Amino acid sequence: MSTPTPFEWTAVDRRTVDTVRVLAMDAVQKVGNGHPGTAMSLAPAATLLFQKHLRHDPSDPAWVGRDRFVLSPGHSSLTLYIQLYLSGYGLTLDDLKSFRTWGSRTPGHPEHGHTAGVETTTGPLGQGLANAIGMAMAARYERGLFDPDAAPGASPFDHRIYAFASDGDLEEGVTGEASSIAGTQKLGNLVVIYDDNHISIEGDTKVAFTEDVLKRYEAYGWHTQSVEFTTPDGYVEDVEALHRAIVAAENETQRPSIIRLRTIIAWPAPKLQNTGKAHGSALGEPEVAATKQILGFDPQQHFEVSDEVLAHAREVAERGKAAHEAWSARYEAWRAANAQRAAEFDRIARRELPAGWDAKLPQFPPGKDLATRKASEAVIQAIAEQLPEFWGGSADLAESNNTTVKGGLSFLPYYEQDNEFGGSSPYGRILHFGIREHAMGSILNGIALHGNTRVFGGTFLVFSDYMRPAVRLASLMHLPVTYVWTHDSIGLGEDGPTHQPIEHYAALRAIPGFSFVRPADANETAAAWKATLEQDGPVGLALTRQNVPVFDREVLGSALSVHEGVKRGGYVLAEASGGTPRAILIATGSEVQLAVAARERLEESGVPTRVVSMPCVEWFEAQDVGYQDSVLPKSVKARVAVEVGVAQPWYRYVGDAGRVISLEHYGASADFATLLREFGFTAEAVEAAARESLAAVAD
Repeated sequence: MSTPTPFEWTAVDRRTVDTVRVLAMDAVQKVGNGHPGTAMSLAPAATLLFQKHLRHDPSDPAWVGRDRFVLSPGHSSLTLYIQLYLSGYGLTLDDLKSFRTWGSRTPGHPEHGHTAGVETTTGPLGQGLANAIGMAMAARYERGLFDPDAAPGASPFDHRIYAFASDGDLEEGVTGEASSIAGTQKLGNLVVIYDDNHISIEGDTKVAFTEDVLKRYEAYGWHTQSVEFTTPDGYVEDVEALHRAIVAAENETQRPSIIRLRTIIAWPAPKLQNTGKAHGSALGEPEVAATKQILGFDPQQHFEVSDEVLAHAREVAERGKAAHEAWSARYEAWRAANAQRAAEFDRIARRELPAGWDAKLPQFPPGKDLATRKASEAVIQAIAEQLPEFWGGSADLAESNNTTVKGGLSFLPYYEQDNEFGGSSPYGRILHFGIREHAMGSILNGIALHGNTRVFGGTFLVFSDYMRPAVRLASLMHLPVTYVWTHDSIGLGEDGPTHQPIEHYAALRAIPGFSFVRPADANETAAAWKATLEQDGPVGLALTRQNVPVFDREVLGSALSVHEGVKRGGYVLAEASGGTPRAILIATGSEVQLAVAARERLEESGVPTRVVSMPCVEWFEAQDVGYQDSVLPKSVKARVAVEVGVAQPWYRYVGDAGRVISLEHYGASADFATLLREFGFTAEAVEAAARESLAAVAD
């Protein structure tokens, strides 16, 4: 997979680099805002990578054998957009001219799924580099699924992940977490170019960022190199030196590689180079004109691209096509020799589930209490037995999250039998993230973006706070990531308020495109996993530490099967006597049992009462109005919602006469039964609230 030599860098290549600088200046100047400086100083590195190193085919951006490129400093989106334009991904000069404007294909930060060739949405610094690490991990697991015995570099599933990172990326803590994992995993398929330009919005980074980054990465276990464009003789863009460094990184297959590239931001702008203003503002027409003169361009021309430069840059399409054809020959040979694996690959690539995959999902008999985290463990086992693409782990909480695939091997860069984890393999399916929730979330996104696997990650629900930036981006990109968040309420007990989520349900439900699922019992947990795998988009499963009863749905008169009910987000778990309720009790998770018990008391006193289990508000809201009204008929005004969290999401369901039993303060350290009693989460309290609501309706 090494890049062929000898190296060639012609006058047209240099003119291409300068054209990139001109386009970056003009695009920002036209819209009046943006980040020109980094796109200017990274022009040689980006052009070198896209033209000489990256294995890509602009005519097929989704080619499974392609290398991936991640622009972690997403504010420098023009670094990527201009290369996509020059390489022939379908972007035009008009797209560059409409940079950062309504409806354009060139938004302010790269958006996955919006622009061909953009592998991930970047902008929040650090996320892209962590995504790239996830992609590198996914590439290794994919190889293990489909071609584990091939010699290194010989498989059609061998490819690299390249990333650009900035000072800002490396200041964010998430990259430290993720880079530590990358070193532990010895991800030799990962090459990072770190643009060390010493400038951020506030100016020189010496005020906040002075460490030796390469020594830090050496300590992480990375292969490190440095290329200096700043020399005692002035600024010299030694592209050949950078090329040699990239080749050395590509040939280092036992460690991830980082190349520190010392640049001057906005080079060669005469007044604004090496300034904070060049980082995040238009340079201004006088500075743009002066820079064009230095570069040998006409200051009166805008978005100037010569035919020679464009034709030269577009030659990469032919090289990509040739690389694609060579890869296809290896791929077809692999398919011919591995018919069963090829069929599995086709299914997984289409994101199809095999026929009967859910036949062995556990069914839990009523009459025995079981924590939903324990039920989830059994479901994970059943899924893993049917779906080889299913893998995941925990942020050092596997025993508490119950996320370990029993009989599986740990995903580690070495083979080891009978270790404390049960054994390891470079192609293992059990992920160990360490105590790094933020990196775990971002790495999960990278794994999902890479494709051809289904991944999950676990921690305590309260620590979803550490993951929130990654969860938000997963929602923005509509990524099929599953979060296993256990210890979902004050029911975790003695660990106290630092570990007890209160506001988290509402906060997570507030994320557009995210599905927060809180199953009521073991069978709802199995149904939640099934529904999660049958749809796209990120899902968070909030699971109990404490045991909860397994409901007898036949006795309760459930309107739907548990799988159908959970899939719809909310359903009638227990019907009112006579089928027409006077009161409706809505609950989620462990509080559903309180609603069921309160219903019995109300029914005994002659109040026909319906219990609605609402494991996922988002899925319920996606149903048609007719179904929603059948579950929550508008004619029934007496309603109570019960959830051990803030009441904010429930007022729209209970109405003016309704009541919400919620928790508007932090928890305490005590056993869960005491906490629930002391904080008013009892069947008696639910019954009393229902009677208050009935009285309010009567008034």
